[in-house]
Amino acid sequence: MNDTSPEIARMVRERYMEMSGERRFLIGIQMFDTARTIALSSLPQDLSENEKRQRLCERFYGSQFAEKMFAVKTAK
Repeated sequence: MNDTSPEIARMVRERYMEMSGERRFLIGIQMFDTARTIALSSLPQDLSENEKRQRLCERFYGSQFAEKMFAVKTAK
């Protein structure tokens, strides 16, 4: 779904391109950190740190990747 008009999308892209590569990189890191915080807040609070990492991996990269990384079957 894309509800952004082409004109606004162009303006946003131009603004990002005016930024330094370092600034764009830092914005990306901040966006990822925010997404991670939101995802963590949706998980049950009683999970171990390893279980949280497994669930985050599954959420961000998919169950096949998580199964390979953690050598366990993930919930589907």
